[in-house]
Amino acid sequence: MIRVNLTSVFVDDQAKALAFYTEKLGFQKKHDVPTGDARWLTVVSPADPDGVELLLEPDGHPAAKPFKEALVSDGIPVTQFAVDDVFAEVERLKGLGVEFTQDAVDMGPVVTAVFDDTCGNLIQLATMK
Repeated sequence: MIRVNLTSVFVDDQAKALAFYTEKLGFQKKHDVPTGDARWLTVVSPADPDGVELLLEPDGHPAAKPFKEALVSDGIPVTQFAVDDVFAEVERLKGLGVEFTQDAVDMGPVVTAVFDDTCGNLIQLATMK
């Protein structure tokens, strides 16, 4: 049986990304291994510390930055995180200074919001009803 073990988000600065993803979003650092100029740096949800890891991957590959810029320019989130209550999470994150490009919107079966992760990405929050 195949399952998701690791996924990644390209970031422009791993230290800044680690601070944002842990201090603002509430993830926990799982691995931090030097790999030359970068690090194998992953975070996990404290609700599932042995679950899917999110790799905060440097965007040094020539294709990464133009890809990220195109998505942001078109307002497209690079990934989605699940939360119990998007409305409450938006208010919590705004209180921490997180900037949203889309406030919480009820779309029928799902409520979504989109924020800037300060590392070159838009991230969507979602609550399935």
